[in-house]
Amino acid sequence: MTDATTTAAPPRVFRSDVRAARKRLAGQLRKTPVFHTTVAGLPVSLKLEYLQHGGTFQLRGSLNALLTAAPRPTQVVLAAGGNAGIAAALAAARLGRACTVVVPETAPHSKVAAMWSHGAEVRWHGTTHAEACARAVELAAERGALYLPVHDTPAVVAGAGVLGLELEEQVRGRPPVLAAVGGGALIGGLAAALGRRQRVIGVEPERRALLRAALGAERPVGVPAADSAGPDRVGAIAFDIARRADVPALTVTDDAVDAARDLLWREFRIAVEPSGAAALAALVSGAFVPEPGRRTIVVLCGANGDPAAR
Repeated sequence: MTDATTTAAPPRVFRSDVRAARKRLAGQLRKTPVFHTTVAGLPVSLKLEYLQHGGTFQLRGSLNALLTAAPRPTQVVLAAGGNAGIAAALAAARLGRACTVVVPETAPHSKVAAMWSHGAEVRWHGTTHAEACARAVELAAERGALYLPVHDTPAVVAGAGVLGLELEEQVRGRPPVLAAVGGGALIGGLAAALGRRQRVIGVEPERRALLRAALGAERPVGVPAADSAGPDRVGAIAFDIARRADVPALTVTDDAVDAARDLLWREFRIAVEPSGAAALAALVSGAFVPEPGRRTIVVLCGANGDPAAR
């Protein structure tokens, strides 16, 4: 289950929505740098999005969603087990709004601590993301607060897409873009921004291949996963965009992700969490094979891993 439970056609997000989000977010985000280098002998442009405020790309979407909500909410409630909660907590704090994050009991303690550090109220409920979502909906209704579906809201996807507009300015030649799938906001936003003019490729772990399952079933479907703190299916908005933009879903093993993280630290002293290294894992493991001599953009999207787990 994700934040979206309706079977109706999802709202569409277009490049015009992403461009509007960029204007709205001007001065509130870091335009994260791109590092042009070689990895395993291959030309690569690393988009250092892990340097975003809060250590996650998801701040882009959370800020955009709160800035576009009408009427302007005084408090926001959401369900999240990781970076989406951190981003929403930070966005709410910046805008002077109260924020409550409902997290499953399986949520990493390091990420819960980060939510607290940005002033969020954190409530534990259930053992899965779906159970946390159900409680967050109830809590928002009880309080008259805005409920924010952090993976499946048009403004969240459009905000994430601003990253794609930055890449157009930072890297010439429109090379393919590898990015982690997660709940779908990142690849959905990238594909909405870039369309078919620049190829976007989703990467996800074999044990949690949400986009691959959706593309196979032609609709978002639940995927049992070891990581029960996160959504069990890709967002409907992102799936619709991925299908229209022909975004493929590549899968990588946990070992490949670990190897990519080790490479980033060994060669560049870059420390990212597993989801942040998934895109690079596809390149160095051979899951994605670029055209000879062709540059690839790799989005390093998150830096909120547990230091004790390395």
